[in-house]
Amino acid sequence: MAKVVCVLYDDPVTGFPPKYARDDIPAITEYADGQTAPTPSSIDFTPGALLGSVSGELGLRKFLEDAGHELVVTSDKDGADSVLDRELPDADIVISQPFWPAYMTAERIDKAKNLKMIVTAGIGSDHTDLQAAMDKGVTVAEVTFCNSISVAEHVVMMILSQVRNYLPSYGWVVKGGWNIADCVERSYDLEGMNVGTVAAGRIGLAVLRRLKPFEVKLHYYDKHRLPKDVEEELGLTFHPDVESMVKVCDVVTINCPLHPETEHLFDDEMIGKMKRGSYLINTARGKIADRDAVVRALESGQLAGYAGDVWFPQPAPKDHPWRTMPHHGMTPHISGTSLSAQTRYAAGTREILESYFAGTPIRDEYLIVEGGKLAGVGAHSYTAGNATKGSEEAEEFRKSG
Repeated sequence: MAKVVCVLYDDPVTGFPPKYARDDIPAITEYADGQTAPTPSSIDFTPGALLGSVSGELGLRKFLEDAGHELVVTSDKDGADSVLDRELPDADIVISQPFWPAYMTAERIDKAKNLKMIVTAGIGSDHTDLQAAMDKGVTVAEVTFCNSISVAEHVVMMILSQVRNYLPSYGWVVKGGWNIADCVERSYDLEGMNVGTVAAGRIGLAVLRRLKPFEVKLHYYDKHRLPKDVEEELGLTFHPDVESMVKVCDVVTINCPLHPETEHLFDDEMIGKMKRGSYLINTARGKIADRDAVVRALESGQLAGYAGDVWFPQPAPKDHPWRTMPHHGMTPHISGTSLSAQTRYAAGTREILESYFAGTPIRDEYLIVEGGKLAGVGAHSYTAGNATKGSEEAEEFRKSG
């Protein structure tokens, strides 16, 4: 029997919800590219419930305990005395989410002598040292596409909120004001602007499709060029590198994975190549943008705004400069953990576990590392190496929390 350690974010400060704003959610059975939504044998939760926090347990307890497995669920993940670290030595499987990641460093993987698999309940496995997982023969899996549209919707929302200066305008209402001039002095129309995405995978392409009705000029960079018919359908301009794209764009949205090649891609030099007064939207990973370079660009006016929901480390320290920099629209990492998305990534996590325990193949689209090498979607999206460096900063947040 296996020991499963599941790291999830804390419950709401008012307690686990006794009821929800809606009675149901739409049932999604297939994604835009034809991939089916998660198909576990069954689920032990109500779709639309809060599954991603500690009390929600991803709806896994009954399934695992009925089969004789042990489930440990915690939000305490940082530092040598954390519950995660105490439970690691005999853990067979570790599950966490990008929103509250268990940073599976080489040291932690080495400590977990029984570790067979690391699962991301969601999309993005950069909080795992993939090279260490390959070296130790640990399988890494994630629930690909489960929340891609959730993130794409969040991107569009953030683009509009930045360009239209929505957040400061809302602030004047809350303060009891009617400060029209203050609201509109930084407000523009998105129509006619040049908008580009760094990467046009599932999320990036979904963003482009959702932006087309806004009558904008669409651009993209990706290592893998889209089919000609897709480019023609959306009126896309392909760029062979990021630099050539950012020079012509009013809005740039980052939708690529984090790995050593993309870490700090948007540094002072790259941001300096962007149009003055452009907007940068980042729902990919915090380390793709250099923390202090973003602050400098907002203070100087090189960037008109920066919005996103990804930080490094996560949770972000209370003194993280992105909390207080000017003209930002930051949120906690929530874009991919709507209640709708949680239904899919909880079901996908169970599907992965069912395959693992049955000894049947895990879907290729869920695999990141298997058999000591990048596999499945991981071979397409990632490169070997470690992007977890610096995660010890999370310990400082724990101390000050």
